[in-house]
Amino acid sequence: MMRIWKIPFKHKILISFLVIFGAGLFGAGSLLLVIAFTPTPDIASFANRQVDQSTKIYDRTGQVLLYDYNRDARRNIISLSDISPNIINATVAIEDSSFYEHGGIRVTSIIRAALADLVPGGSTQGGSTITQQVVKNTILTNKKTISRKVHEWVLAIKLEQEYSKNQILGIYLNDIPFGGTLYGVEAASETYFGIPAKDVSLAQAAYLAAMIQAPSYYSPHGRHRTELDTRKNVVLDRMRTLGFITDSEYSTAEKETVAFLSRAQNNIIAPHFVFYILDKLKQLYGSNALVSGLKVTTTLDADLQAHAESIISTTAPIILKNDNASNESMIAIDPPTGEILSMIGSSDFFSTTTDGQYNASLALRQPGSTMKPFIYSLALEKGYTRDTIVFDVPTQFSTECSPKDVTNSTPPCYAPVNFDNTFRGPMTFETALAQSINIPAIKVLYLVGIQKAIQLAEAMGLTSLGDANRYGLTLVLGGGEVRLLDLTSAYAVFANSGVKNTPVGILEVDNNKGVVLQKYTPKPERVLPKNIANSINAMLSDNPARVPEYTLHSPLYFPGYDVAVKTGTTDDTRDAWVVGYTPSIAIGTWAGNNDNTPMKKSIAGLILAPSWNKIMAYAISKYPKKYFGEANPIPATVPLMLQGNWRIPDLNGEIIPHSLLYWTDKNNPRNSQLIDSSQDPQYSYWEYGISAFYATHPNTFKNGVQLPVPLTYIATTTQNNN
Repeated sequence: MMRIWKIPFKHKILISFLVIFGAGLFGAGSLLLVIAFTPTPDIASFANRQVDQSTKIYDRTGQVLLYDYNRDARRNIISLSDISPNIINATVAIEDSSFYEHGGIRVTSIIRAALADLVPGGSTQGGSTITQQVVKNTILTNKKTISRKVHEWVLAIKLEQEYSKNQILGIYLNDIPFGGTLYGVEAASETYFGIPAKDVSLAQAAYLAAMIQAPSYYSPHGRHRTELDTRKNVVLDRMRTLGFITDSEYSTAEKETVAFLSRAQNNIIAPHFVFYILDKLKQLYGSNALVSGLKVTTTLDADLQAHAESIISTTAPIILKNDNASNESMIAIDPPTGEILSMIGSSDFFSTTTDGQYNASLALRQPGSTMKPFIYSLALEKGYTRDTIVFDVPTQFSTECSPKDVTNSTPPCYAPVNFDNTFRGPMTFETALAQSINIPAIKVLYLVGIQKAIQLAEAMGLTSLGDANRYGLTLVLGGGEVRLLDLTSAYAVFANSGVKNTPVGILEVDNNKGVVLQKYTPKPERVLPKNIANSINAMLSDNPARVPEYTLHSPLYFPGYDVAVKTGTTDDTRDAWVVGYTPSIAIGTWAGNNDNTPMKKSIAGLILAPSWNKIMAYAISKYPKKYFGEANPIPATVPLMLQGNWRIPDLNGEIIPHSLLYWTDKNNPRNSQLIDSSQDPQYSYWEYGISAFYATHPNTFKNGVQLPVPLTYIATTTQNNN
């Protein structure tokens, strides 16, 4: 008979304990074996990882974020010292309160999470330490397997052995996802509050920490704002419990009303300028640099940009309705440095009906009469004066046609007219330029030479004109093509007393470690004598000289300020320009259609001057009030025509009007000795035009009074180049 052994109850308990303990040891041993023999990702991959970071574009103050660029993510890596203690404490309190005590994992949290997952209907528990989350976000994949979890524990322990707590926490705070393509507390702070992470308040920090668990669900712009507010208070309560904040701080932060920036405010600022800068960065450093965490401080005056955009958004619908111009652009430049203060490439960047993303400020367009100041500059440099007399009379300029063909512009003939079909007789250079009269300007271009005119324009920044052989005398009326940016920069040379600064949009570029890669240093270059620039400034700011083309109180005039300005309108009114400047700022505007279709027949003074005036008025209110230098007096020793006196008696004592080619040496206009210029190709053409006009309109020259004379000739073409 078999003997049945009875085991005492207390021994049963002991045996059960030993079995369970043995099973535990076996399980732990098995786990250790799994850990020992399962390949684990190299911890070195963490140290060597390449993290895509945002390239941030700022205004000239370095405070206004214009754009946060990254092809995949908005992220900016900063040091832990640049993160507010409020964010650090709030994050540790809600995510891993024992972060500074554990060695990478919390066994109790792992067991609790595992038991919760085994209960049917139970909620999933986090259980991951901050260190584990760093491992998951930086080394491991998102695949959920047992072996992956084992890797996570092992790597978390190794990470704690290789790096300090602060290093791990800094990495975590820079990698936290905040929804969409937003990563890290710096990007989140700037996006939601418009301030860097180091400056957030306690309540703001609690909101950021509250979003970490489920950033899309807790988005401040989503449908769960109430839930976000509740969780924010949970974070604050946890911080109070852990001793991070006092009861008083808790109460204040709980009641604080936190404003989140709207999505509209988070959009790109000065978009055409930003993409202009991004293109420059690609040229300098390559496309990969744009995801390496660059900090770019630009030249943009965000305040001026905002005001200019507001003005153009108001005036653009008006010029579209009245003038059939679907686009308007603007450039502002600081003359002493060449820094681009504002760039508006279109009336509305986001418009799909008007091709708003097209940057007209960088497009090649015909400049109209805005070319004239460069031609007159060259004439002054050659020896002519502001008071030099030139005759605005019907003139045939083509030597392939008869001098008498003063109304024939059928090729090869060229007998242009003025924008208003009016001829004014004798005019000074200053008056002719101020009123933008075509015939005198063409004569001045002939006097200085097309080749030299191109060379001067290029020296001042108009590099797109190209070969001089492409042009005839139409160059002075805007026969070439220029960019608004270049044209405004060239006018800034006048404002800067003849010293050129190449336009620049970047002040400084720093890499993600704060190392300065590039810092702008002005490289001024004198391209025009100071006295010549001062003379042009005097001519373009002479308000009475604009009459009757403009009234004394036109949009081109600013009482008490030195403001020089030039308008330009091309043939068939395809392009309208207003470019003006003070010693402190140069502002250029353009209007037209991107497809080069004509606007309604008008002039730039009517199309663009109102909006240009508003922008300039704001600019001169905020930039230093300065005055142009004095223009040199005109010596009494120069020929009479250069002194403004055309009423010169001939050998018989009779006063008969003659051209500059009659009275001066074209190559040396201050030569007091008369020379025989009759062999000059244009001599007979200019002389005939004056004599014919004098015979037909004798009162025009009576007592030296300049009287505008309506056109009595039938013109075959018209020019709109005022």
